[in-house]
Amino acid sequence: MGKKEAEIAAKGQLKIVAKEQFRTEIKPELAREGKTVALCHGVFDLVHPGHVIHLEQAKEMADILVVSITAAAYVRKGPGRPYFNDEMRMKVLAALECVDYVLLSEGYTVDDIIACVEPDIYVKGEEYAKEENDITGKIAGEKALVEKHGGRIGFTTGQVFSSTKLINTAMSGLSEEVIRYMEDFKERHDMQEIREYAERAGRLKVLVVGDVIIDRYTYCSVQGMMSKDTGYSARLNSSEEYLGGALAVARHLATFTEHVTVMSIIGDEKNMRLGIFDALADKMQLNLEYSHVFPTIVKHRYLTRNQKREEYRKILAVNNIPEKAGYEEDTYARFKEKLKERTGDYDAVFLCDFGHGLMDREVMDILQEKARYLVLNCQANSTNMGLNVITKYHRADAFSLDQKELKLAFPEHVQEEKLSLQKLAGHLKGNGWLTRGAEGAYGISGQDIHEAPAFTLSVKDTIGAGDAFLAMAGIFTAAGASAEVGTFMGNIGGALGANIVGNKEAVEKVNVLKYASTLMNI
Repeated sequence: MGKKEAEIAAKGQLKIVAKEQFRTEIKPELAREGKTVALCHGVFDLVHPGHVIHLEQAKEMADILVVSITAAAYVRKGPGRPYFNDEMRMKVLAALECVDYVLLSEGYTVDDIIACVEPDIYVKGEEYAKEENDITGKIAGEKALVEKHGGRIGFTTGQVFSSTKLINTAMSGLSEEVIRYMEDFKERHDMQEIREYAERAGRLKVLVVGDVIIDRYTYCSVQGMMSKDTGYSARLNSSEEYLGGALAVARHLATFTEHVTVMSIIGDEKNMRLGIFDALADKMQLNLEYSHVFPTIVKHRYLTRNQKREEYRKILAVNNIPEKAGYEEDTYARFKEKLKERTGDYDAVFLCDFGHGLMDREVMDILQEKARYLVLNCQANSTNMGLNVITKYHRADAFSLDQKELKLAFPEHVQEEKLSLQKLAGHLKGNGWLTRGAEGAYGISGQDIHEAPAFTLSVKDTIGAGDAFLAMAGIFTAAGASAEVGTFMGNIGGALGANIVGNKEAVEKVNVLKYASTLMNI
């Protein structure tokens, strides 16, 4: 490296500062000097002419230009994003003459940076000038926060380029299989259509009925096999609890619509009940009955983490489900009466049958008879294998199941999956989806089957992927989308859900739409 290049590199490195350093050292000095500050924020995964023009125009609006980037752990643009790591993206921005300081934002929003920098002007591209064009739905909140800190929002003008499109097409951000699928999908659908269905979903009244499950995850470091027995010996690291079962599906749906209600029966454990209400009462209506004989279901999984990447392997699962399941007659009667009275009030009903005793024949009949639009999942798991088969239902407007569940429904030894799926669609008189793990998904409409590849092969934990697929595919078709669009959105939900440990977080609407936008930029 020559002397001039070394000087430029050193100068660029000085521009990259920690938030605390900017807040305590740099900002006070700029204030003493009476200098104004402009702030730009983004992923800046691949800096192109549009970015340079945007940043140069932003620099003209103030004395000092601060640029912040979203840390990789918080980027939700889809598979393989960001393409470049935090250090490289900051280094490229610092090399631009118009940029004075570069900061790293460690969160899903820019709130931490705005509070730190307190810019005189927060600069966005012209595509954000109209709030209705902002798929993140965050511009109004960002504007309010900037104004709270004494600044204002401004917009640049200039040609808009797409880093996502450049990365997808020129840098293999997506597999060839996904690219071919998206090229075909885009011939019939566009992002505006996706956004319109998302807006319609926001007006739906949704009821979720199903087993409430608490997922307890205990993280361990496996030390080896026991010396005198055939089991693992492990060191306990930490434990967490997540809201699973019907509550997981409801949390996903609640990011799309404010009108979500959950009906179920849980145990009468005070701490469990208070924990559920504390976590969810501000997001949805919880219409629950309480049993004195049947506990709130807890599934306790012991996991170990891959040392080289954030991927988890389960080594043991324990649950508290009674061997002879059953509710008190009066409790169960109240639950059924609510279903009879209120099911018809909702635009869509998500029936989440995990096979732990909540759904008897009468409950099934009530929901199948009264639901305006019924979305069904009937899950097979180790506690009900072969006893909770989806064909026990006779009606669903939309359904989702995995390969094992389809095989249980149609157990012919050499049965073709597509033929089985067609039989199931005919039996339920509805459209639906078969999730196929790394192979993607099949969607069926009538007797027509379309295939979608997996949008990501990067997986942390598959536990919540099916619930996320069901929620996304179901809410979009309930809003009027075709089964093909439901497959697309369900696959996005599944990909995001597979990269969340357990049901620790909901699959957020903003991240789903960002992911869709990424895939549409082929």
